[in-house]
Amino acid sequence: MLHIGCHLSISKGFEHIAKEAVSISADTFQFFTRNPQGGKAKDLDLKDIEQYRSYAATHHFAPIVAHAPYTLNPCSDNPQTREFAEMVFTDDLRRMEHVPNNYYNFHPGSHVGQGSAQGVAMIIDLLNKILSPMQTTTVLLETMSGKGSEVGATFEELAQIIAGVNLKEKMGVCLDTCHVFAAGYDIVNQLDDVLEKFDKIIGLERLKAVHLNDSLMPFASHKDRHAKIGEGLIGAEALVRFINHPSIKNLPLILETPNEIDGYAKEIEFLRHQAI
Repeated sequence: MLHIGCHLSISKGFEHIAKEAVSISADTFQFFTRNPQGGKAKDLDLKDIEQYRSYAATHHFAPIVAHAPYTLNPCSDNPQTREFAEMVFTDDLRRMEHVPNNYYNFHPGSHVGQGSAQGVAMIIDLLNKILSPMQTTTVLLETMSGKGSEVGATFEELAQIIAGVNLKEKMGVCLDTCHVFAAGYDIVNQLDDVLEKFDKIIGLERLKAVHLNDSLMPFASHKDRHAKIGEGLIGAEALVRFINHPSIKNLPLILETPNEIDGYAKEIEFLRHQAI
């Protein structure tokens, strides 16, 4: 079954966002836990969350994806930035337990010249500080495009992070189609090979969610520019093959394409018609 949604604003509450998702034939969604540039999170409305949980159960929602702010960088060379990452991450995981058994996705970070090995070590250190055996939330490492000093542009780096985490059962991966294409994984012409490589290096059981985006930039460009489905260099045909792949088709697919709600509705309708 195709589980698909898009990135929506949580500003009006969880129940509102769930109803907005259903209005465009979505059965999952992604939201920022707070302003994408960081800052204090809005207080939780526990009544709204209770209503959301009832509504989501009635409409058979797939797991939803919370997205950490872009400013969260656990492998910065600035101690204050790392302290901010720990504070936000800890707070977000605490808040996520009000909507249990879902996903928390984050960009692994940028090592800012310290080297990828140091970056990986610092990410592992943070995760080992904050993950709890009692949490129901699975933390997802997002695949990155490899621009600048980003960590996570290779499957090997993501595998190294997971290998160093004590509570590995709390870890997964969110595969971004635009990012992996830009990082040099040919999902257009060699999709089976890419997923076999993912399985060998990380394990497909770790693949929990997908950011489904076309790419404005060419293959292996290491530049992160999302495009609407069929309007980029991955193309609609390749993305349809992707969503119908046996390893992908039952995962939550989140559109992060440059759209408003009506554009997301059209993309979801198109993809649902193409799903096998």
